[in-house]
Amino acid sequence: MNTNLQEFLNSPLAIGGKTIANRLVLAPMAGLTHIAFREVLALYGGYGLLYTGMAGAKSVPHENPKVSTVFSWREEELEHTVCQIFGSVPETMAQAAQRIEAEGFFGVDINCGCSARAICRYGSGAALLAKPDLAAQVVRAVRKAVNIPVIVKFRTGWKDDPAHAVSMARLFRDEGADALIFHPRVAPDLRTRPPKWEYIGLVKDAVEVPVFGNGNVISLDDAAKMLSMSGCDGVALGRIALAQPWIMAQWSQGMAPALDDYKTAGTAMASFCAKRFEPRTAFLRFMKFSPYYCANFQFGHALHKRLFAAKEIDNIIPVLEDFFQSAPPLNKRPTPGLFV
Repeated sequence: MNTNLQEFLNSPLAIGGKTIANRLVLAPMAGLTHIAFREVLALYGGYGLLYTGMAGAKSVPHENPKVSTVFSWREEELEHTVCQIFGSVPETMAQAAQRIEAEGFFGVDINCGCSARAICRYGSGAALLAKPDLAAQVVRAVRKAVNIPVIVKFRTGWKDDPAHAVSMARLFRDEGADALIFHPRVAPDLRTRPPKWEYIGLVKDAVEVPVFGNGNVISLDDAAKMLSMSGCDGVALGRIALAQPWIMAQWSQGMAPALDDYKTAGTAMASFCAKRFEPRTAFLRFMKFSPYYCANFQFGHALHKRLFAAKEIDNIIPVLEDFFQSAPPLNKRPTPGLFV
């Protein structure tokens, strides 16, 4: 491993009035970066920040973490976990942020990147990028409501226009954002085209606050290239963290994964899902994780089908135990057909 790169990734970074230990963070992903998956990540460590999935701002002030599938956490993770919220009403977003601060989270993140129709139809997520004035009001309201770090995760916009991304980055900074996570894809583009990492550099040059690059970082070489191209302050990892929950420990601490780690990650995910959710939700949460995990293996499609056929969360671990009896061959990079 490049020593200079490892030193950089392990260097602390100030965000608002707090400091994170290193520059690798978990990217927020709806239905995926929940309490059970974060518990899997905690087995390995190596991260600077963890993220919840998207939490609806309307619900957060009244959510019961004992039953919520999104707004729930382990006490020991709060000091390094950011709660992401979505919404388009400044007052509602501010109230949600206040609850998040009261619970002890590291910070609050405003979602300006999700382009799902169910989110955008109400003016939330990436829809805010088309309404800069409203986006400004949302960030301003959240900033005034809390003292914890405020972060914004956003995309390029609804057109391939880096000037708009730069303009939005400056707007977020001016309204009080302490850091940005930038995914340089247009909002409607799920993954049909590669992200334009050079746009991250334009955003980084435009603002003084920390900027994390996000999008298609699968290998350490990818991370090195993104950092070199953009000069960004850190990397937000999404799908590869799902597939290989030890990846941040591997890159920052030199951990060398063995085949047993693949087995442990899968069985731990099943166990933690069963512990944290009611049975049907636990199975659905595991199956949402399954394609990324199965993408590690040359026969991943077959494993994914077997896991789906298990029907219940209690049947997952026996399937995995049987699968690992024969030391399954690994892919050098995750299978594209599953890694979506």
